[in-house]
Amino acid sequence: MKLASLCAATVLAFTVGAFAQTSTDPAAPASDPAAPMAPDTSATKTSPSDESLEPGANSFTEAQAKDWLEEAGYTDVGGLVQSEDGIWRGHARRNGTDVNVAVDYKGTISAD
Repeated sequence: MKLASLCAATVLAFTVGAFAQTSTDPAAPASDPAAPMAPDTSATKTSPSDESLEPGANSFTEAQAKDWLEEAGYTDVGGLVQSEDGIWRGHARRNGTDVNVAVDYKGTISAD
C-alpha cells in the first residue's frame, strides 16, 4: 500500500510541474526574433548618411516603412520607393526641416 501511495504522489508531482511550465494563454503573441521591435532613433541609427544602412531583402511594405518613420518622429512622410538594394527611400519632415529618409530591412533609419 505504501508503494502505491508513493507512486501516485510521484506521478502527481511530475504532472503538476509539467503544467506549470506550459503557457496556455491564447492572448500571448508569438514573437518573431527577426522582426524589429520599435524604431531606434538614437544618433547611431538616425544618421546623416546611408553608411549605417544594410542592403537586403526588405520585408516591409511601403505603408509599414511609412509607419516606422512616423513612429520615429518624422512627419509628412512621402515619396517612398524601394531601391534595388531593398532600402526604402523618400522624404519627410523632422523638427520643421525637410529631410531625405531611408529605412533598411532591419528598421534602421537614415536621414539627411
